[in-house]
Amino acid sequence: MMTDPSRAEIIRSFDPSGVGLENGNFCGLPFDYDTASIVLLGVPWEVTVSYHAGTAKGPEAVRQASPQLDLYDLDYPDGWQQGLYMPPSPEWIRALNDDLRPVAAAVIAATEQGQDLTSNPHLSAQLNAVNAGCDRVNQWLYATTQQAIADGKQVGVIGGDHSVPLGLMRALAAHYDNFGILHIDAHADLRQAYQGFPYSHASIMHQAIALPQVTRLVQVGIRDLSHGEVTTIQQSQGRIQTHYDPVLKEQRYSGTPWLKLCRNIIAPLPPQVYISFDVDGLDPKLCPGTGTPVPGGLELEEAMALIRAVVRSDRQIIGFDVCEVGDSDWDGNVGARIVYKLCNLMGRSQADAPLPQGPESPS
Repeated sequence: MMTDPSRAEIIRSFDPSGVGLENGNFCGLPFDYDTASIVLLGVPWEVTVSYHAGTAKGPEAVRQASPQLDLYDLDYPDGWQQGLYMPPSPEWIRALNDDLRPVAAAVIAATEQGQDLTSNPHLSAQLNAVNAGCDRVNQWLYATTQQAIADGKQVGVIGGDHSVPLGLMRALAAHYDNFGILHIDAHADLRQAYQGFPYSHASIMHQAIALPQVTRLVQVGIRDLSHGEVTTIQQSQGRIQTHYDPVLKEQRYSGTPWLKLCRNIIAPLPPQVYISFDVDGLDPKLCPGTGTPVPGGLELEEAMALIRAVVRSDRQIIGFDVCEVGDSDWDGNVGARIVYKLCNLMGRSQADAPLPQGPESPS
């Protein structure tokens, strides 16, 4: 009787220098759920998006672009051997997104006209329907992540808008007593309920810090935020530490090396760290189709140097999300590279061999 191949057998038979396979998996890798150590969950959800649409197609854009990536990674040359698997995104999430997006758009339009949602029964019903749909997606991701953790997997989420990783964060909070979040973004995402939606993309970090296990939130690249969010940061007693993009740039202009700033940024983080990467934290030229682009931001290698600093400090990356990727080929290309790098840095953070002080050069 034939048995399924083991991960070791798959590694022996796979040529990482070969042509990227169009097999439906991330980077064309030959792993499945059973043989992968990292599961990438695409969540095609953007119901509460408040500006540009298209990020619901981000997971598929990332998947389609990923076979174009070469697998050699200077930070972890054999990182692909961890086994990466991206199952198809659930069709019911895609269908629910398409059904509820126009409903949410009506609510959003009403708020932009200054209407009181609570005094209009029709709008209240629409708001409740959207919130129920968001909660359903959160519950699915929580349960799916819990099962993956029980199966010995690590999980990364690909959005969709930035509301989608809440279920993953909640699952990690059920597994770890405490952890920190390193949040790369143009926005603070600390609004209690934006445009009536508590599960808005603008409220994900408000939801995150509601978890007592999240002991520190460190934000980088922030350059578009509200007065109320600034008050939340100032009143957090150091639990939220926000590094504003203009301030970081002023420090760079005055001669402070970026690697020194990276070490200062990560210093307050606890031993376990979750990476929440909204691509609008980058310069918009890198992902121009993102939902809410803002001038300024990080270069891609600046962001990766920051995450390398986490690994070099002997902290452990326990999960990640990459959100707000647009649906163009270029956005998918950049998004796929971020996902692959985060998989490798997460693996390297748990490997016996330390990360070199500079990216490895092939000998």
